[in-house]
Amino acid sequence: MNADQKMRQSTSASAYGARAGAGAGSGAGDGDPPGRVRRFWSERRVPAGIVALVIAAVSGLLLYDVAAVRSGRRAMRWRDWLADELASRPLDNAWIVGGAALLAALGVGMVVLAMAPGLRGLLPMRAPEPESGAGAVVRAGIDRTSAGLVLRDRAMEVPGVRSARVDVGRRRIRARALAHFRDLDEVRADLDAALHEGIRQLGLARPPALSVHVRRSAKSKG
Repeated sequence: MNADQKMRQSTSASAYGARAGAGAGSGAGDGDPPGRVRRFWSERRVPAGIVALVIAAVSGLLLYDVAAVRSGRRAMRWRDWLADELASRPLDNAWIVGGAALLAALGVGMVVLAMAPGLRGLLPMRAPEPESGAGAVVRAGIDRTSAGLVLRDRAMEVPGVRSARVDVGRRRIRARALAHFRDLDEVRADLDAALHEGIRQLGLARPPALSVHVRRSAKSKG
């Protein structure tokens, strides 16, 4: 491979970054209805159910032990041990401080999880324009893996592309392709245009930025 081919192969996709950002912003915004489309929120039934069961079990056990002590029976050993430890250890004890930090971290983590939307693998799509007299607008979304497969099929339709891989993230789409003929710059330009059109047709509410990388396959180099 001569020096000119090496230079073309090592060319960064930064030259296409500005056009990618402009295309994603302009192409996806054509005909968009006004208003902001929010992300889907996870209902988190399983975590909420587990937390509720644990709290109910601990509260029921503690309530049973308190009622047993009130009726003249001896308290459970674990509660006697816990009461003795809390009464005998000072507040600056390592175990007390560590336990308090652990409980605080768990509480903060639960608050963060409760306030986070979740469903990171689901990309919201643009809402259609409501018709006159229509009811609630249906919300739509597409899985990131499915979107990647659709865009990969688009990439394989570009002449000169031997193989392609498209990774769809929430903020960026990374496309990597191997070219086995045609000039690399031409393949990259056609692939960039095809993927931008594919992203536009996906109808995403917030189209991620596109990053395209094309290199020559090993067989073509030889």
